[in-house]
Amino acid sequence: MSESVEDAQTVSDAEWRSRLSPEEYHVLREKGTDPAFQGQYTHPGAQGLYRCAACGYELFLSDTQFDSGSGWPSFTAPVDAGHVETDEDRSLGPVRTEVMCSRCGGHLGHVFDDGPDPTGQRWCINSTSIKLDPKAPD
Repeated sequence: MSESVEDAQTVSDAEWRSRLSPEEYHVLREKGTDPAFQGQYTHPGAQGLYRCAACGYELFLSDTQFDSGSGWPSFTAPVDAGHVETDEDRSLGPVRTEVMCSRCGGHLGHVFDDGPDPTGQRWCINSTSIKLDPKAPD
């Protein structure tokens, strides 16, 4: 799916429900979380570009993915800092940094400062919120 930033930001809740599977809707629109170690992209290996499962925006390159042992796909950095937004998340008590798609506002996961070099960050992303485009350049 490709749409402009304006289009993705004006999609109604009813339209999101019709476009997304129940699992995708729960994670992307209701800020849900995949069960640990059960996501399709938990372990690195496939090559390509990970896109937002809601709007198709480019989010992460496979060459930035690493196995963090956390149970979720982890990346050292987004493909472009402008393709994601972050916000403070206090929903579980400790303060975390939520990651969202900057095009459609879909919840992707969280970013932590305990990742490997070169960034020291771990972008912990729900498999349900991304889709691998294997034809895209890595």
